[in-house]
Amino acid sequence: MTQLSPAGQCTSHPRRWAILSVLCLALLVVLLDNTVLNVAIPAITESLGATTAEIQWMINAYSLVLAGLLLTTGSFADRFGRKRALLIGLVLFTGGSAIAALAQTPLQLILARGGMGIGAALLMPSTLAVLMQIFDEKERPKAIAAWSAVASLGFALGPVIGGGLLEHFWWGSVFVLNLPVGAVAITAIALLVPESKTPTTRRIDLPGVLLSVVMSVGVVYGIISVPEHGWGSARVLVPLVAGLLAGAAFIAWERRTAEPMLDLTLFRNPRFTGAVASNALVAFAMGGSLFLFTQYLQFVLGYSPLEAGFRVMPLAVSVLLVTPFSPRISARIGIPATIAAGLTVLGGGLLALSFVTTDSGYGPTLLGLVLVGAGVGIAMPTSANALMGAIPRERAGIASGLTSTLQEFGTSLGVAILGSLVAARFAAELPSSLPEGVERSIGLALQAAGTPEAVHAVRDAFVSGISVSLLCGAAAAVAAGVLAWVLLRREGADRVDA
Repeated sequence: MTQLSPAGQCTSHPRRWAILSVLCLALLVVLLDNTVLNVAIPAITESLGATTAEIQWMINAYSLVLAGLLLTTGSFADRFGRKRALLIGLVLFTGGSAIAALAQTPLQLILARGGMGIGAALLMPSTLAVLMQIFDEKERPKAIAAWSAVASLGFALGPVIGGGLLEHFWWGSVFVLNLPVGAVAITAIALLVPESKTPTTRRIDLPGVLLSVVMSVGVVYGIISVPEHGWGSARVLVPLVAGLLAGAAFIAWERRTAEPMLDLTLFRNPRFTGAVASNALVAFAMGGSLFLFTQYLQFVLGYSPLEAGFRVMPLAVSVLLVTPFSPRISARIGIPATIAAGLTVLGGGLLALSFVTTDSGYGPTLLGLVLVGAGVGIAMPTSANALMGAIPRERAGIASGLTSTLQEFGTSLGVAILGSLVAARFAAELPSSLPEGVERSIGLALQAAGTPEAVHAVRDAFVSGISVSLLCGAAAAVAAGVLAWVLLRREGADRVDA
């Protein structure tokens, strides 16, 4: 169990850095899986004969299960044990990966992805919750900085690893990769990680669980359906409204029940509210902007998936180089100023990316990615530390689950809204000589373009849309910085625990 000093304060675990390495390994394999699959979609489509709808469900099954269960699994970890949640999550994720690698039909792969989503939902909040238990307040900022760096690294490494595997092996290799990593992580967690859970026994908040699942699945499903069906479609509005109504009912129930799954009084703490809100806005900016920007690298600059992955790597390198300085910066200028400064740099990077053109080459892209990585490396570790420092340690799992849920919302909303802006601008600026229907994707439009001039015009139209989305992402990042500055400065939230 977690060690306590005579005064009742948490002291660092003697094997804390080894445990942190294992937690980061478990987190990395989950985050890699998202971006690796995107690279493998063309190969999966060809091998399994999957339809467009089936491909979408391969992606959405994971996202929906993950978003729907994060609050519940965070509460489960606090109640029944964070080590137990980690082990169950890793077993489910690793087992799901094995089934996915051997899938012979699209349905088998969809079901396997759903099982992996359950495992990821148990893993993601538990890694940060365990970290909270094994590090004292002095070392926790450094540990969270390392955790945040790994989280950012997963985004950039996915396309590189996935592209490399697909050049030499079959599509299932992107899932086989998870098997040895999962086995090592399961063994190490079983041997190293101490068990910890909430000391008081609480009743299971079954209505809260059900309402949170309906809320999360409804909202996320409605949002991710926007690119295919449009904002006015019943396929979007019905689940979205159902999710929002369930969310209102969830808040009302949690406020009146004696033992809520989510203690809403946490939002009275400006440090908690500021960190959660700014994280959601950053997810909106990053998820929407950079998801679309990878298409620019491939469709406009002509890079292969592997080449595009390597050209996103400066973002990860920048994060890794800057992150170790985040605790020192926050100790010197305070938490609010550090988060605001980092998010401003992030916004500046997205702004720089918005100036790319069809003929600009890779130089402006490199500058923008380095700035984005530096902003993330400065702001996100400090934001995570502010968030986890604002909650009782015994509720670390549910708080981490809430943060991950809102980040899923933000990412999905960013892809939907910014993707809609790109689509509208792209369709408006396409040459009138192209046939109807090609405005649905740049790939179709490029296939229909019969001359070099038409190809250039299609790429110009797409770059115009990308520029608008990146400007909106930059505005969201700066808004997140302002929000964090305002909220975290209230009631002494700029105090630094060091």
